[in-house]
Amino acid sequence: MRSYLKMFKELLIRPEARSVRKAPPMPSDREWSQPLTGSRIKSLLDKSSDIVFREFVLRGKKEIPCLLAYVDGLTDKNLIDHYLLKILMVDLSGAPELAEVTEETVVQTVFHRLAPASELKKVKLLGEALDGVLGGDAVLFFGEQQEALVIGVRNWPNRGVQEPETESVVRGPREGFTETLRTNTTLLRRKIKHPSLRIVSLKLGDLTRTDIVVVYVEGLARPDVISEVLKRLSRIKMDGVLETAYLEEMIEDVPYSPFPQIAYTERPDVLAADLLEGKVGILVDGTPIALSVPVVMAQFLQVGEDYYERAMIVILIRFIRYLGVLTALLAPSLYIAVTTFHQEILPTKIALSVAAGREGVPFPALLEALTMTLALEILQEAGLRLPKPIGQTIGIVGALVIGDAAVKASLVSPIMVIIIGLTAISSYTIPAYDLAIAVRLIRIPMMILAGSMGFFGLGLGLYALLIHLLSLRSFGYPYLSPLAPLRIRSLLQDTLVRAPWWALKHRPHLIDTERPKSGGKR
Repeated sequence: MRSYLKMFKELLIRPEARSVRKAPPMPSDREWSQPLTGSRIKSLLDKSSDIVFREFVLRGKKEIPCLLAYVDGLTDKNLIDHYLLKILMVDLSGAPELAEVTEETVVQTVFHRLAPASELKKVKLLGEALDGVLGGDAVLFFGEQQEALVIGVRNWPNRGVQEPETESVVRGPREGFTETLRTNTTLLRRKIKHPSLRIVSLKLGDLTRTDIVVVYVEGLARPDVISEVLKRLSRIKMDGVLETAYLEEMIEDVPYSPFPQIAYTERPDVLAADLLEGKVGILVDGTPIALSVPVVMAQFLQVGEDYYERAMIVILIRFIRYLGVLTALLAPSLYIAVTTFHQEILPTKIALSVAAGREGVPFPALLEALTMTLALEILQEAGLRLPKPIGQTIGIVGALVIGDAAVKASLVSPIMVIIIGLTAISSYTIPAYDLAIAVRLIRIPMMILAGSMGFFGLGLGLYALLIHLLSLRSFGYPYLSPLAPLRIRSLLQDTLVRAPWWALKHRPHLIDTERPKSGGKR
């Protein structure tokens, strides 16, 4: 019983106290901060077949044994052969200083000799050398010297820059983030060519040692937000970080809310725009998904293309999106409440049409709606997981066949099929997948409340939903800003509508920034 109480208590812990399983102590962990030598590195890594150890002798005043360690497949062998081994072993005519080296001066001499050819760094700790070898660099050791050179020769297979499939646009840049962290920071640096762009590097994961960067624009991002992001990330203790979702659940404010509290994107232009608003970005090596914090709910109903089209067009598109959210959330509930408790509000002809459609249906409207919603969710999940050509066919054919058969068998009414179809189409107008999932999740209790108590139950559900949204925070900032607290300028400038570019004199006050005045948002 005590173990169950402990487990329940752990589910309610605050963000700063969250922790997950850690890897058991490894033999190398105890030596991570110890001085390095080539023999110690070899003893730790020689059981891995992909680790290459190249031993040779540097002929100075005395023969100095050298050891080069690198991972086969993560390094550029051409660079190793021509700009490292050839200089130190074969082509000594152009390097007379190498003939005079001793064990005491070899590190400094080779460092200056190789500096023009490669990215170099001196390391003195075992952990730094291991990070270099396992991260794709080559590490050069000199006998029993407790200092080594990390040589930048990284080169591994990677996916090229492509347009993100989940965030395609009609007008705008076609490039998206990749799985390589340095490529992603390069794409971001191309967007913001200013020295105020700061890129802070971290490593997380006891076993994966994943490279993570925190990006922000100094002078726009608030120092308290930056420090809070770094503090929450530094508290994460886990054995591996493979995707940004690992971090998202560990640093969000309210983990049990269905609403997303951290935004993510695959597009460099979207992340750059967030940074120009004073937000902080998080990039993780191995995934094309970037996070940005803090976030407000209005951001999940906006896309990058809103700022590449003219203002009047964007106003119409945003109106359609907000209407789509309300329809996806409330359409089945309103139908259930009206047909079950409030038939008197319908005009006579519509009421007769609804009654004729439901004639012969053996189930109440609530059960009918829940069944159709469950069938819709199953079709959506099946279409998402199957290969794309098959998935699209399954979604369309499955919906037509099942809907038509259910109506002919008098299991559901034709109007219910229309309502559920309209609800599904409306949910597709929500740009953010996380928010669309939240709306689909909340729709079910709304339907149950409407089927139990009519409009009173629906109003009760909306009231509870509003209270929850008002209580949400994203890194301390109100989730419903600029609606609560009310900020008229931001509401009319870049929330419900988008003002023309020449009218965007201030950055939107969705969050407080260091410099609110701006010549434009993006």
